[in-house]
Amino acid sequence: MKNKWIYASLGLTFMLMAGCANTKDATAPHEKVNQTQPNEQVSTTNTEKPKEESTATKETSAQPQNDQFSGYKLIKVDGGNLSGHRKAKVVVDIGFGDREYWAFTNEYGQLVRVIAEKITIQDDHSEPVTSSGRYYADEAKVPGVERADLDEGHIIADSLGGVSNAYNITPQESTLNRHGNQAYMEKAIRDAGGATNFEAIITYPNTTTQIPSHYQYTYTLKGQKIVDEFDNVNPDKVNKNLGLTESKPTPSTNSSTAGNLSSVDKDGNGQVTIQEAKDAGFSMPITRDHWLYQYMRDNDHDGMVGE
Repeated sequence: MKNKWIYASLGLTFMLMAGCANTKDATAPHEKVNQTQPNEQVSTTNTEKPKEESTATKETSAQPQNDQFSGYKLIKVDGGNLSGHRKAKVVVDIGFGDREYWAFTNEYGQLVRVIAEKITIQDDHSEPVTSSGRYYADEAKVPGVERADLDEGHIIADSLGGVSNAYNITPQESTLNRHGNQAYMEKAIRDAGGATNFEAIITYPNTTTQIPSHYQYTYTLKGQKIVDEFDNVNPDKVNKNLGLTESKPTPSTNSSTAGNLSSVDKDGNGQVTIQEAKDAGFSMPITRDHWLYQYMRDNDHDGMVGE
């Protein structure tokens, strides 16, 4: 009888142990699920991914600028600094306000390159502009600008957001600067509301002068790549030497005569209006090298009528 109770007691003990084991095994999966769910959520969340992409983008966008500046010392110069002296092998921001226009000098202190990802035209409503449309009252006195035939020529004009220190000024032939290719280029960019991918390459006849011999401008207007290239000379003299400048024609009643004013000037007042020129079959604009130009009114004195 005593042995039966012992066996019964042992059996009951084994049953209780088995029950405990089953209970532990049953709860183990729930504990595993509870532990792994948060880990799975962390491992699949994308909260860290934008930070990695942002960092990579920042490094990529900054890399070209680092490449551009390689070999040059970045310095800061006040936009209105009138000193004509430039340091050698430096890069300077010549954009007014928040604009970033970068100017580079060579080992001789000559201004040789200017670049800008975007040209933002002047805003005379929100920017401190003088009555003459300039940010500063005067321009840097780069050696050469004291010559009567040379202007203090901006590589990037005031109207396009450029400052007036020596890193944006070269001595430029006056007619070229005011009425020639330089003026045409600046007007084209203004009329387009700005430009992108701007680059100016300035070359010199020797290593001692600060007066350029040649300019090359490359920029994009409304998706079209433009390349303007010209020498630092008076374009009127060049045109005359090439035989492109005509003398003032003598009015004649013979309508078959080439350059006959009376065939265009219908009211006979000696002045030709844009409408009269169009009615006579001429297309606009009429430029200063056209025989009709001298009879028309160029209100903005830019060498073009009807642009």
